[in-house]
Amino acid sequence: MRMHAMALAVLLAGCAATVPPPPASSLRTPAAWRTAVEGQSSEPVAREWWQSFGDPALTALVAQALQNNGDLRVARARVAQYRALVGVAEAGQKANVIVDSAPTRTRQLAYNGVPYVTNVYQAEFQANYEVDVWGRLAALTDAAVATYQSEQANADAAALSIAATVASGYLNLRGLDAQLALTEATLKLREESRNLAQKQFEVGYSSRLEWLQAQAEYQTTAEQIPQLKRAIFEQENALSILSGGNPGPVARGVELEALQPPAVPAGLPSELLRRRPDIARAEYNLVAINANLRATRDQMLPSFKLTAVGGVQNLKWHDFVNAPTALWRLTGAVAAPVFEGDRIQHQTDAAAAQRDQAIYAYENAVRTAFSETDNSLGAIVRLKEQAVQNDARRATAAETLRIAHNRYRNGYASYLEELDAQRTLFAADVNRLQLRTRILTASVDLYRAMGGGWTGR
Repeated sequence: MRMHAMALAVLLAGCAATVPPPPASSLRTPAAWRTAVEGQSSEPVAREWWQSFGDPALTALVAQALQNNGDLRVARARVAQYRALVGVAEAGQKANVIVDSAPTRTRQLAYNGVPYVTNVYQAEFQANYEVDVWGRLAALTDAAVATYQSEQANADAAALSIAATVASGYLNLRGLDAQLALTEATLKLREESRNLAQKQFEVGYSSRLEWLQAQAEYQTTAEQIPQLKRAIFEQENALSILSGGNPGPVARGVELEALQPPAVPAGLPSELLRRRPDIARAEYNLVAINANLRATRDQMLPSFKLTAVGGVQNLKWHDFVNAPTALWRLTGAVAAPVFEGDRIQHQTDAAAAQRDQAIYAYENAVRTAFSETDNSLGAIVRLKEQAVQNDARRATAAETLRIAHNRYRNGYASYLEELDAQRTLFAADVNRLQLRTRILTASVDLYRAMGGGWTGR
């Protein structure tokens, strides 16, 4: 008998659909990053890494965004939805009990035409339970759990993206503030130059052309101020919306010059596989699809169900409660598809193709993480090198302006030389502020690329 049972199990297992093998992995993890950065921190990436900039206003803005951002609240609601669906899947592995109570009161006519009233008290319960012999129900539960974990990782990825976007937006706002202050200060200098050129023209010391050139330069600088104010206005509104509020002003903290980029965190490429929530999401999606594939494959296998039905019925309430008529039935059912025109095999092939897509998506997510991190490291190094050259350029431009100004005041050169030197120095100053802002935002990009301290696994 035991041999017959084993033979039957092997025969039934052979009824499962055939699963194509997964594709071979083409992913190769590099041993190190292409760009080496000096002064890397040995500390792990802080979870609330934006606090490393030392700006309380930035910290408060990110905290507000993580609490109130609309997209993030939607992602968290999806997590709650899929958490509940795990419970639905787990309930499929438990018994299902239904109770049906139907007391009935009927007025009818007897054979002699006299009406009479009949009371019928009836209650029935039914219990169903499917024996998960092949693990199909367990596979569906595993798929639900992995999908829930994927949604949780997706919410973490959204939180990391929101924090990085808010931090970059705030740093860009401080850069615009610094450019506005620089332009307003430059406008005062242009006004002094214009007044000087006007006086020299009025006394006949210089030509009207030089005075008009000074006037034009003043107007050019003045034109940039409303442009910068508009950019600041729009940036404030964008940050307000990101933080879950209405369009409005944004509180400022530390000045751009005082903001220092945090130390570059150390880490190997292999560590990204555990730190990036988007990689975790792709991995959980693959787990869920593999579990669904197992469940789809086993649809051809027979299912074993136990059904128990019982009930009580009587015409009188007293007898119904105390001495009811008891009825019951116990059924064991085995059901299996015999012929479905290869439908289940085609469904299995489709699920296997989804598995292959998930494998490719996982590999793409890992490669993207490698690229983003390497690009961020390279950006920090190159921007710092550019800042060194910009400092030298600015020093040269400042000295050129000093000499040109003295030559002009003493009558040895035309105003055009001083005007050209002013433009060069102003361009160097603007570029210096933009470089400082880009170095700060590059640090944000690096922390985003390295997982931002996420420790979900």
